[in-house]
Amino acid sequence: MAKITGFLEHDREKQPYRPVGDRLKDWRQVMDAWPVDTLQQQASRCMDCGIPFCHQGCPLGNLIPDWNDLVYRDRWRDAIDRLHATNNFPEFTGTLCPAPCEGSCVLGINDDPVTIKAVELTIIDHAFEQGWVVPLPPARETGKRVAIVGSGPAGLGAAQQLRRAGHAVTVFERADRIGGLLRYGIPEFKMEKRVLDRRLEQMLAEGVEFRVNANVGVDIDIADVRKEYDAVLLTGGATEPRDLDIPGRDLDGVHFAMDFLTPQNQICEGDSVPQDKLISAAGKHVVIIGGGDTGADCLGTSHRQHAASVHQLEIMPRPPETRASNNPWPLWPQIFRTASAHEEGGERLYSVSSKRFVDDGTGRVKALELAEVEMTVEDGRARLNEVRGSLRVLPCDLALLAMGFTGPERAGPIDALGLKLTDRGNVWRDKQWMTSERGVFTAGDMQRGQSLIVWAIAEGRSAAQSIDTFLMGDSDLPAPLD
Repeated sequence: MAKITGFLEHDREKQPYRPVGDRLKDWRQVMDAWPVDTLQQQASRCMDCGIPFCHQGCPLGNLIPDWNDLVYRDRWRDAIDRLHATNNFPEFTGTLCPAPCEGSCVLGINDDPVTIKAVELTIIDHAFEQGWVVPLPPARETGKRVAIVGSGPAGLGAAQQLRRAGHAVTVFERADRIGGLLRYGIPEFKMEKRVLDRRLEQMLAEGVEFRVNANVGVDIDIADVRKEYDAVLLTGGATEPRDLDIPGRDLDGVHFAMDFLTPQNQICEGDSVPQDKLISAAGKHVVIIGGGDTGADCLGTSHRQHAASVHQLEIMPRPPETRASNNPWPLWPQIFRTASAHEEGGERLYSVSSKRFVDDGTGRVKALELAEVEMTVEDGRARLNEVRGSLRVLPCDLALLAMGFTGPERAGPIDALGLKLTDRGNVWRDKQWMTSERGVFTAGDMQRGQSLIVWAIAEGRSAAQSIDTFLMGDSDLPAPLD
Protein backbone atom coordinates (compact mmCIF):
# COMPACT_ATOMS: atom_id res chain seq x y z
CA MET A 1 0.00 0.00 0.00
CA ALA A 2 1.09 3.54 -0.74
CA LYS A 3 4.86 3.74 -1.16
CA ILE A 4 6.39 0.41 -0.22
CA THR A 5 9.33 2.11 1.55
CA GLY A 6 7.46 5.19 2.77
CA PHE A 7 7.56 4.21 6.43
CA LEU A 8 11.35 3.86 6.19
CA GLU A 9 11.85 7.25 4.53
CA HIS A 10 9.53 9.50 6.53
CA ASP A 11 8.89 10.00 10.22
CA ARG A 12 5.47 10.74 11.63
CA GLU A 13 4.78 14.46 11.86
CA LYS A 14 2.50 16.21 14.33
CA GLN A 15 -0.75 17.91 13.40
CA PRO A 16 0.07 21.57 12.65
CA TYR A 17 -1.57 24.02 15.05
CA ARG A 18 -1.90 27.77 14.97
CA PRO A 19 0.58 29.51 17.33
CA VAL A 20 -0.68 29.63 20.92
CA GLY A 21 -0.44 33.42 21.09
CA ASP A 22 -2.67 33.75 18.04
CA ARG A 23 -5.31 31.18 18.84
CA LEU A 24 -5.94 32.45 22.37
CA LYS A 25 -7.17 35.71 20.85
CA ASP A 26 -10.16 34.11 19.12
CA TRP A 27 -12.44 31.08 18.99
CA ARG A 28 -11.35 29.81 15.58
CA GLN A 29 -10.31 26.19 15.12
CA VAL A 30 -6.80 25.61 16.45
CA MET A 31 -5.71 23.21 13.71
CA ASP A 32 -3.93 24.36 10.58
CA ALA A 33 -4.35 22.56 7.28
CA TRP A 34 -1.62 20.14 6.26
CA PRO A 35 0.43 21.08 3.20
CA VAL A 36 -0.56 18.59 0.50
CA ASP A 37 2.97 17.33 -0.20
CA THR A 38 3.58 16.73 3.50
CA LEU A 39 0.26 14.98 3.87
CA GLN A 40 1.02 12.70 0.93
CA GLN A 41 4.35 11.80 2.51
CA GLN A 42 2.50 10.88 5.68
CA ALA A 43 0.04 8.76 3.69
CA SER A 44 2.97 6.99 2.03
CA ARG A 45 3.96 5.58 5.45
CA CYS A 46 1.02 3.16 5.26
CA MET A 47 2.71 -0.25 5.05
CA ASP A 48 1.88 -3.26 2.96
CA CYS A 49 1.08 -4.95 6.26
CA GLY A 50 -1.06 -7.78 4.87
CA ILE A 51 -3.64 -7.68 7.66
CA PRO A 52 -4.61 -4.04 8.34
CA PHE A 53 -5.40 -4.00 12.05
CA CYS A 54 -6.54 -0.39 11.67
CA HIS A 55 -9.80 -1.90 10.39
CA GLN A 56 -10.19 -3.62 13.75
CA GLY A 57 -9.47 -0.40 15.62
CA CYS A 58 -12.13 1.54 13.70
CA PRO A 59 -15.77 0.69 14.58
CA LEU A 60 -16.82 1.94 11.14
CA GLY A 61 -14.48 -0.45 9.35
CA ASN A 62 -12.97 2.42 7.37
CA LEU A 63 -10.96 1.33 4.31
CA ILE A 64 -7.88 3.08 5.64
CA PRO A 65 -5.08 1.53 3.53
CA ASP A 66 -7.16 2.16 0.40
CA TRP A 67 -7.54 5.89 0.89
CA ASN A 68 -3.99 6.30 2.21
CA ASP A 69 -2.75 4.80 -1.06
CA LEU A 70 -5.11 6.95 -3.15
CA VAL A 71 -3.98 10.15 -1.42
CA TYR A 72 -0.34 9.24 -1.99
CA ARG A 73 -1.13 8.69 -5.68
CA ASP A 74 -2.99 12.02 -5.90
CA ARG A 75 -6.33 10.32 -6.62
CA TRP A 76 -8.41 12.49 -4.30
CA ARG A 77 -11.78 11.87 -5.93
CA ASP A 78 -11.41 8.13 -5.52
CA ALA A 79 -10.22 8.67 -1.95
CA ILE A 80 -13.39 10.49 -0.88
CA ASP A 81 -15.52 7.76 -2.48
CA ARG A 82 -13.73 5.14 -0.38
CA LEU A 83 -14.04 7.28 2.73
CA HIS A 84 -17.75 8.00 2.31
CA ALA A 85 -18.41 4.30 1.65
CA THR A 86 -18.06 3.63 5.38
CA ASN A 87 -18.36 7.01 7.12
CA ASN A 88 -21.09 9.60 6.66
CA PHE A 89 -19.19 12.31 8.52
CA PRO A 90 -15.40 11.99 8.20
CA GLU A 91 -15.08 15.70 9.01
CA PHE A 92 -16.36 14.94 12.54
CA THR A 93 -14.15 11.92 13.14
CA GLY A 94 -11.15 13.47 11.39
CA THR A 95 -11.40 16.44 13.74
CA LEU A 96 -12.64 15.00 17.04
CA CYS A 97 -12.01 11.25 17.15
CA PRO A 98 -9.08 10.08 19.35
CA ALA A 99 -8.20 7.73 16.46
CA PRO A 100 -8.33 4.17 17.86
CA CYS A 101 -7.34 3.13 14.33
CA GLU A 102 -3.90 4.66 14.91
CA GLY A 103 -3.57 2.69 18.12
CA SER A 104 -4.06 -0.48 16.05
CA CYS A 105 -1.76 0.51 13.18
CA VAL A 106 0.75 -2.29 12.48
CA LEU A 107 3.52 0.27 12.07
CA GLY A 108 2.89 1.20 15.69
CA ILE A 109 4.41 -2.09 16.91
CA ASN A 110 7.89 -0.60 16.77
CA ASP A 111 7.46 2.89 15.30
CA ASP A 112 5.04 5.81 15.35
CA PRO A 113 1.75 4.91 13.62
CA VAL A 114 0.47 6.42 10.39
CA THR A 115 -1.29 9.79 10.72
CA ILE A 116 -4.60 8.24 9.69
CA LYS A 117 -6.77 10.93 11.26
CA ALA A 118 -4.95 13.76 9.44
CA VAL A 119 -5.30 12.02 6.07
CA GLU A 120 -9.01 11.46 6.70
CA LEU A 121 -9.65 15.11 7.54
CA THR A 122 -7.68 16.38 4.56
CA ILE A 123 -9.61 14.12 2.17
CA ILE A 124 -13.00 15.41 3.28
CA ASP A 125 -11.93 19.06 3.45
CA HIS A 126 -10.51 18.76 -0.08
CA ALA A 127 -13.73 17.12 -1.27
CA PHE A 128 -15.86 19.98 0.05
CA GLU A 129 -13.51 22.54 -1.53
CA GLN A 130 -13.79 20.78 -4.90
CA GLY A 131 -17.57 20.53 -4.75
CA TRP A 132 -17.58 16.74 -4.67
CA VAL A 133 -19.85 16.49 -1.61
CA VAL A 134 -23.29 16.80 -3.14
CA PRO A 135 -26.79 15.79 -2.07
CA LEU A 136 -27.68 12.17 -2.80
CA PRO A 137 -31.48 12.00 -2.68
CA PRO A 138 -33.10 8.59 -3.01
CA ALA A 139 -34.01 7.23 -6.42
CA ARG A 140 -37.43 6.17 -5.10
CA GLU A 141 -39.69 6.82 -2.14
CA THR A 142 -40.83 3.92 0.05
CA GLY A 143 -43.79 5.67 1.63
CA LYS A 144 -42.46 4.82 5.10
CA ARG A 145 -41.80 7.45 7.78
CA VAL A 146 -39.11 7.38 10.48
CA ALA A 147 -38.78 9.67 13.49
CA ILE A 148 -35.33 10.13 15.02
CA VAL A 149 -35.17 11.66 18.50
CA GLY A 150 -31.79 13.31 19.02
CA SER A 151 -29.49 14.99 16.51
CA GLY A 152 -26.03 13.94 17.61
CA PRO A 153 -23.74 11.83 15.38
CA ALA A 154 -25.76 8.62 15.88
CA GLY A 155 -29.05 10.29 14.97
CA LEU A 156 -27.59 12.17 12.02
CA GLY A 157 -25.81 9.09 10.69
CA ALA A 158 -29.00 7.03 10.84
CA ALA A 159 -31.04 9.87 9.32
CA GLN A 160 -28.83 10.18 6.26
CA GLN A 161 -28.75 6.43 5.67
CA LEU A 162 -32.51 6.00 6.04
CA ARG A 163 -33.28 8.99 3.82
CA ARG A 164 -31.02 7.64 1.09
CA ALA A 165 -32.91 4.35 1.36
CA GLY A 166 -36.08 6.26 0.39
CA HIS A 167 -37.79 6.76 3.76
CA ALA A 168 -39.20 10.08 4.92
CA VAL A 169 -37.06 11.05 7.92
CA THR A 170 -37.74 13.66 10.60
CA VAL A 171 -35.10 14.45 13.23
CA PHE A 172 -36.40 15.90 16.51
CA GLU A 173 -34.02 17.99 18.63
CA ARG A 174 -34.92 19.56 21.97
CA ALA A 175 -32.35 22.37 21.61
CA ASP A 176 -32.73 25.35 19.30
CA ARG A 177 -30.18 24.06 16.78
CA ILE A 178 -29.32 20.67 15.29
CA GLY A 179 -26.17 18.83 16.35
CA GLY A 180 -26.46 17.70 19.98
CA LEU A 181 -23.12 17.79 21.77
CA LEU A 182 -21.43 18.46 18.42
CA ARG A 183 -23.22 21.82 18.50
CA TYR A 184 -23.19 22.87 22.12
CA GLY A 185 -20.71 20.54 23.83
CA ILE A 186 -17.68 20.76 21.54
CA PRO A 187 -15.98 24.18 21.72
CA GLU A 188 -15.62 26.24 18.58
CA PHE A 189 -11.82 26.09 18.82
CA LYS A 190 -11.96 22.29 18.42
CA MET A 191 -14.47 22.25 15.56
CA GLU A 192 -16.00 25.34 14.00
CA LYS A 193 -19.73 24.88 13.62
CA ARG A 194 -19.55 25.77 9.92
CA VAL A 195 -18.19 22.22 9.55
CA LEU A 196 -21.41 20.85 11.01
CA ASP A 197 -23.62 23.30 9.12
CA ARG A 198 -22.26 22.43 5.68
CA ARG A 199 -23.11 18.76 6.27
CA LEU A 200 -26.59 19.65 7.50
CA GLU A 201 -27.14 21.63 4.29
CA GLN A 202 -26.43 18.46 2.32
CA MET A 203 -28.89 16.47 4.42
CA LEU A 204 -31.58 19.12 4.05
CA ALA A 205 -31.11 19.01 0.28
CA GLU A 206 -31.49 15.22 0.43
CA GLY A 207 -34.88 15.67 2.09
CA VAL A 208 -34.18 15.11 5.79
CA GLU A 209 -36.56 17.21 7.91
CA PHE A 210 -35.21 18.83 11.09
CA ARG A 211 -37.44 19.99 13.95
CA VAL A 212 -35.80 22.00 16.74
CA ASN A 213 -37.19 23.02 20.15
CA ALA A 214 -38.96 19.67 20.00
CA ASN A 215 -38.58 17.78 23.28
CA VAL A 216 -40.17 14.42 22.56
CA GLY A 217 -41.54 12.76 25.67
CA VAL A 218 -41.77 16.10 27.48
CA ASP A 219 -43.35 18.76 25.26
CA ILE A 220 -44.34 16.37 22.47
CA ASP A 221 -46.31 13.25 23.32
CA ILE A 222 -44.32 10.26 22.11
CA ALA A 223 -47.57 8.32 21.64
CA ASP A 224 -48.48 10.84 18.93
CA VAL A 225 -45.04 10.43 17.33
CA ARG A 226 -45.47 6.65 17.23
CA LYS A 227 -48.87 7.02 15.55
CA GLU A 228 -47.50 9.36 12.90
CA TYR A 229 -44.31 7.39 12.08
CA ASP A 230 -43.71 3.77 11.10
CA ALA A 231 -40.56 3.52 13.24
CA VAL A 232 -38.85 5.59 15.92
CA LEU A 233 -35.12 5.73 16.66
CA LEU A 234 -33.94 7.11 20.02
CA THR A 235 -30.47 8.68 19.95
CA GLY A 236 -30.65 11.03 22.90
CA GLY A 237 -27.12 10.35 24.11
CA ALA A 238 -25.75 9.87 27.62
CA THR A 239 -26.26 13.37 29.00
CA GLU A 240 -26.74 12.75 32.73
CA PRO A 241 -23.57 14.24 34.30
CA ARG A 242 -21.63 12.45 37.02
CA ASP A 243 -21.82 14.49 40.22
CA LEU A 244 -19.33 14.92 43.05
CA ASP A 245 -20.73 14.22 46.51
CA ILE A 246 -18.42 16.19 48.79
CA PRO A 247 -19.05 18.99 51.32
CA GLY A 248 -19.60 22.36 49.69
CA ARG A 249 -20.97 20.95 46.43
CA ASP A 250 -23.97 23.29 46.70
CA LEU A 251 -21.87 26.47 46.91
CA ASP A 252 -22.18 29.12 44.22
CA GLY A 253 -19.43 28.77 41.66
CA VAL A 254 -19.55 24.95 41.43
CA HIS A 255 -20.98 23.85 38.09
CA PHE A 256 -21.20 20.94 35.69
CA ALA A 257 -18.92 21.28 32.67
CA MET A 258 -21.76 21.43 30.14
CA ASP A 259 -23.38 24.32 32.00
CA PHE A 260 -20.12 26.18 31.38
CA LEU A 261 -19.44 25.10 27.79
CA THR A 262 -22.94 25.45 26.34
CA PRO A 263 -23.41 29.22 26.89
CA GLN A 264 -20.00 29.96 25.35
CA ASN A 265 -20.96 27.93 22.29
CA GLN A 266 -24.21 29.88 22.08
CA ILE A 267 -22.24 33.13 22.17
CA CYS A 268 -20.00 31.82 19.37
CA GLU A 269 -23.19 31.19 17.39
CA GLY A 270 -24.06 34.87 17.80
CA ASP A 271 -26.73 34.39 20.46
CA SER A 272 -27.34 36.65 23.42
CA VAL A 273 -27.09 34.59 26.62
CA PRO A 274 -29.01 35.77 29.73
CA GLN A 275 -26.71 36.82 32.55
CA ASP A 276 -28.07 34.16 34.90
CA LYS A 277 -27.09 31.46 32.38
CA LEU A 278 -23.59 32.77 31.65
CA ILE A 279 -20.70 31.24 33.60
CA SER A 280 -17.47 33.14 33.03
CA ALA A 281 -13.91 32.20 34.00
CA ALA A 282 -12.65 35.77 33.52
CA GLY A 283 -10.24 36.72 36.29
CA LYS A 284 -11.04 33.59 38.30
CA HIS A 285 -9.03 30.74 39.72
CA VAL A 286 -10.56 27.79 37.90
CA VAL A 287 -10.37 24.18 39.06
CA ILE A 288 -11.51 21.49 36.61
CA ILE A 289 -12.25 18.12 38.18
CA GLY A 290 -11.79 15.44 35.55
CA GLY A 291 -8.80 14.74 33.33
CA GLY A 292 -10.56 13.75 30.10
CA ASP A 293 -11.54 15.51 26.89
CA THR A 294 -14.40 17.47 28.45
CA GLY A 295 -11.99 18.75 31.09
CA ALA A 296 -9.59 19.82 28.33
CA ASP A 297 -12.48 21.62 26.60
CA CYS A 298 -13.13 23.53 29.84
CA LEU A 299 -9.40 24.30 30.04
CA GLY A 300 -9.23 25.82 26.55
CA THR A 301 -12.44 27.76 27.13
CA SER A 302 -11.11 29.13 30.44
CA HIS A 303 -7.92 30.32 28.71
CA ARG A 304 -9.94 32.23 26.11
CA GLN A 305 -12.09 33.78 28.82
CA HIS A 306 -8.88 35.01 30.52
CA ALA A 307 -8.93 32.98 33.73
CA ALA A 308 -6.41 34.01 36.41
CA SER A 309 -5.26 30.39 36.83
CA VAL A 310 -6.46 26.94 35.81
CA HIS A 311 -5.84 23.54 37.40
CA GLN A 312 -7.13 20.30 35.89
CA LEU A 313 -7.40 17.44 38.38
CA GLU A 314 -7.35 13.70 37.74
CA ILE A 315 -7.72 11.08 40.48
CA MET A 316 -5.83 8.40 38.51
CA PRO A 317 -2.02 8.32 38.21
CA ARG A 318 -0.29 10.08 35.32
CA PRO A 319 -0.13 7.66 32.36
CA PRO A 320 3.28 6.57 31.05
CA GLU A 321 4.89 8.22 28.02
CA THR A 322 4.99 4.89 26.18
CA ARG A 323 3.00 1.66 26.35
CA ALA A 324 3.31 -0.32 29.56
CA SER A 325 4.06 -4.04 29.37
CA ASN A 326 0.43 -4.85 30.23
CA ASN A 327 -0.85 -2.60 27.43
CA PRO A 328 0.58 -4.18 24.25
CA TRP A 329 -0.29 -3.41 20.64
CA PRO A 330 -3.00 -3.52 19.21
CA LEU A 331 -4.82 -2.49 22.39
CA TRP A 332 -5.69 1.18 22.77
CA PRO A 333 -2.48 2.78 24.09
CA GLN A 334 -2.95 4.05 27.66
CA ILE A 335 -0.29 6.74 27.41
CA PHE A 336 0.12 10.36 28.40
CA ARG A 337 -1.61 12.66 25.91
CA THR A 338 -1.53 16.39 25.42
CA ALA A 339 -4.54 18.18 23.93
CA SER A 340 -4.18 21.53 22.20
CA ALA A 341 -5.63 23.21 25.31
CA HIS A 342 -2.83 21.81 27.49
CA GLU A 343 -0.27 23.54 25.26
CA GLU A 344 -1.95 26.85 26.08
CA GLY A 345 -1.31 26.85 29.82
CA GLY A 346 -2.73 25.61 33.08
CA GLU A 347 -1.48 22.89 35.40
CA ARG A 348 -2.47 19.21 35.37
CA LEU A 349 -2.52 17.41 38.72
CA TYR A 350 -2.64 13.61 38.88
CA SER A 351 -3.37 11.23 41.77
CA VAL A 352 -5.42 13.80 43.69
CA SER A 353 -8.82 13.43 45.30
CA SER A 354 -11.19 16.32 45.97
CA LYS A 355 -12.22 16.46 49.64
CA ARG A 356 -14.37 19.59 50.09
CA PHE A 357 -15.20 22.98 48.63
CA VAL A 358 -14.43 25.85 51.00
CA ASP A 359 -17.03 28.56 51.63
CA ASP A 360 -15.94 32.21 51.49
CA GLY A 361 -18.54 33.03 54.14
CA THR A 362 -21.16 34.28 51.67
CA GLY A 363 -22.15 30.97 50.09
CA ARG A 364 -19.57 31.11 47.30
CA VAL A 365 -16.65 28.77 46.76
CA LYS A 366 -13.20 30.23 47.46
CA ALA A 367 -11.00 27.13 47.54
CA LEU A 368 -10.85 23.37 47.06
CA GLU A 369 -9.30 21.07 49.63
CA LEU A 370 -7.66 18.03 48.06
CA ALA A 371 -5.43 15.13 49.02
CA GLU A 372 -2.92 13.01 47.17
CA VAL A 373 -3.80 9.35 46.59
CA GLU A 374 -1.72 6.33 45.69
CA MET A 375 -2.83 3.22 43.86
CA THR A 376 -2.37 -0.21 45.39
CA VAL A 377 -3.54 -3.63 44.24
CA GLU A 378 -5.37 -5.73 46.82
CA ASP A 379 -6.87 -9.11 45.95
CA GLY A 380 -6.39 -8.30 42.29
CA ARG A 381 -8.32 -5.04 42.55
CA ALA A 382 -6.85 -1.56 42.23
CA ARG A 383 -7.54 0.73 45.17
CA LEU A 384 -6.82 4.41 45.72
CA ASN A 385 -5.66 5.26 49.20
CA GLU A 386 -5.22 8.74 50.60
CA VAL A 387 -1.64 9.69 51.40
CA ARG A 388 -1.43 10.71 55.03
CA GLY A 389 -0.47 14.34 55.58
CA SER A 390 -1.02 15.31 51.91
CA LEU A 391 -4.01 17.63 52.40
CA ARG A 392 -3.65 21.00 50.71
CA VAL A 393 -5.82 23.82 49.41
CA LEU A 394 -6.12 25.28 45.92
CA PRO A 395 -7.64 28.72 45.36
CA CYS A 396 -10.90 28.21 43.50
CA ASP A 397 -13.46 30.82 42.43
CA LEU A 398 -14.95 28.53 39.78
CA ALA A 399 -15.13 24.72 39.95
CA LEU A 400 -16.12 22.73 36.87
CA LEU A 401 -17.18 19.10 37.20
CA ALA A 402 -16.03 17.21 34.11
CA MET A 403 -16.15 13.63 35.32
CA GLY A 404 -18.15 12.17 32.46
CA PHE A 405 -21.74 11.04 32.20
CA THR A 406 -23.61 8.25 33.97
CA GLY A 407 -26.12 7.48 31.23
CA PRO A 408 -29.22 8.84 29.47
CA GLU A 409 -31.70 11.17 31.09
CA ARG A 410 -34.80 9.32 32.24
CA ALA A 411 -37.21 12.21 31.65
CA GLY A 412 -38.48 11.95 28.10
CA PRO A 413 -38.91 8.83 25.97
CA ILE A 414 -37.45 6.44 28.56
CA ASP A 415 -40.00 7.26 31.25
CA ALA A 416 -42.79 7.99 28.78
CA LEU A 417 -42.48 4.54 27.19
CA GLY A 418 -41.35 2.67 30.30
CA LEU A 419 -38.36 1.28 28.39
CA LYS A 420 -36.34 -1.61 29.73
CA LEU A 421 -32.87 -0.60 30.94
CA THR A 422 -29.60 -2.49 31.31
CA ASP A 423 -27.88 -3.06 34.65
CA ARG A 424 -25.78 0.06 33.91
CA GLY A 425 -28.85 2.23 33.38
CA ASN A 426 -28.63 2.46 29.59
CA VAL A 427 -31.51 1.70 27.24
CA TRP A 428 -31.74 -2.03 26.52
CA ARG A 429 -31.91 -3.20 22.91
CA ASP A 430 -31.95 -6.52 21.10
CA LYS A 431 -29.65 -7.60 18.27
CA GLN A 432 -31.77 -5.64 15.80
CA TRP A 433 -31.29 -2.42 17.79
CA MET A 434 -34.93 -2.54 18.94
CA THR A 435 -35.88 -1.53 22.46
CA SER A 436 -38.44 -3.32 24.62
CA GLU A 437 -41.11 -1.45 22.63
CA ARG A 438 -41.78 -2.85 19.16
CA GLY A 439 -40.95 -0.36 16.42
CA VAL A 440 -38.84 1.79 18.77
CA PHE A 441 -35.09 1.48 18.21
CA THR A 442 -32.04 3.00 19.90
CA ALA A 443 -28.41 3.71 19.06
CA GLY A 444 -25.44 5.68 20.28
CA ASP A 445 -24.52 6.62 23.83
CA MET A 446 -28.15 6.25 24.94
CA GLN A 447 -27.75 2.47 24.78
CA ARG A 448 -23.97 2.14 24.84
CA GLY A 449 -23.06 4.61 27.55
CA GLN A 450 -20.61 7.48 27.17
CA SER A 451 -18.39 6.70 24.21
CA LEU A 452 -16.75 8.07 21.05
CA ILE A 453 -18.21 9.88 18.05
CA VAL A 454 -16.95 7.12 15.77
CA TRP A 455 -18.92 4.53 17.74
CA ALA A 456 -22.04 6.71 17.57
CA ILE A 457 -21.85 7.00 13.78
CA ALA A 458 -21.24 3.25 13.46
CA GLU A 459 -24.23 2.49 15.66
CA GLY A 460 -26.43 4.95 13.77
CA ARG A 461 -25.54 3.26 10.48
CA SER A 462 -26.17 -0.19 11.95
CA ALA A 463 -29.50 0.80 13.47
CA ALA A 464 -30.52 2.30 10.12
CA GLN A 465 -30.03 -1.06 8.45
CA SER A 466 -32.18 -2.78 11.09
CA ILE A 467 -34.92 -0.16 10.73
CA ASP A 468 -34.85 -0.49 6.94
CA THR A 469 -35.20 -4.26 7.31
CA PHE A 470 -38.05 -3.81 9.81
CA LEU A 471 -39.91 -1.56 7.38
CA MET A 472 -39.16 -3.31 4.07
CA GLY A 473 -38.34 -6.93 4.94
CA ASP A 474 -34.69 -6.65 3.87
CA SER A 475 -32.06 -3.97 3.35
CA ASP A 476 -29.10 -3.06 1.17
CA LEU A 477 -27.76 -0.63 3.76
CA PRO A 478 -24.38 -1.54 5.32
CA ALA A 479 -24.14 -2.34 9.03
CA PRO A 480 -20.63 -2.07 10.49
CA LEU A 481 -21.74 -3.51 13.85
CA ASP A 482 -23.70 -6.62 14.78
